[in-house]
Amino acid sequence: MIITIFGATGIVGRHLVKQALIMGHQVKAFGRNVYTADFRENENLTLVPGALFDETQVSRALVGSDAVLSAIGGPSSGMDKTRSLGMKNIATQMINTGVSRIVAIGSMGILDDPGEGNGLMMDLADYPEKLKEADMDHYKAFTFLSASGLDWTMVCPPEIRNADPTGLYKTAVDFAPALNNPYINAGDLSLFMLNELEKELYIRKRVAIWNT
Repeated sequence: MIITIFGATGIVGRHLVKQALIMGHQVKAFGRNVYTADFRENENLTLVPGALFDETQVSRALVGSDAVLSAIGGPSSGMDKTRSLGMKNIATQMINTGVSRIVAIGSMGILDDPGEGNGLMMDLADYPEKLKEADMDHYKAFTFLSASGLDWTMVCPPEIRNADPTGLYKTAVDFAPALNNPYINAGDLSLFMLNELEKELYIRKRVAIWNT
């Protein structure tokens, strides 16, 4: 499979690139700083420098690909719109280039509340205030995907730890897990995303994931 990975130089992105190559996929790693990211040379790896908001550069990175993995992120500031506007451009160019499958990272805040109340986790009164601005941008990205007609899956992790995969994780569809202080290793998050590309178990679903 030929996979374009956006956010390839971030914590999760680096795990995605490494694991995708181990699995035998052809990888196009997209980002502003891909040439300084110290990726190991691999005949199946193509470094694609570019800006996430540039329509032409994103489109070129998608031509010929079978699927997309998005690990784009950004600061927690409410002024930053990297997640939403970046996803809007990715989705638009996917439609333009005929690429239909994407697995993207969201946040646990955009999952449904597992309690008796209705609404999203980020709407709860006791939800951490410091997370709400970034979660709102994740939610806008989610709405762009939902309206796109693409075959999307949005993985919604709790705290991400920069650690290798263990294979010991659980998932839930649309609802957040009722757990105290859940977390996920970046390696396990990446493993799930790559497996989901092949298995397609959660098309047009939000997925909670956490280490056990």
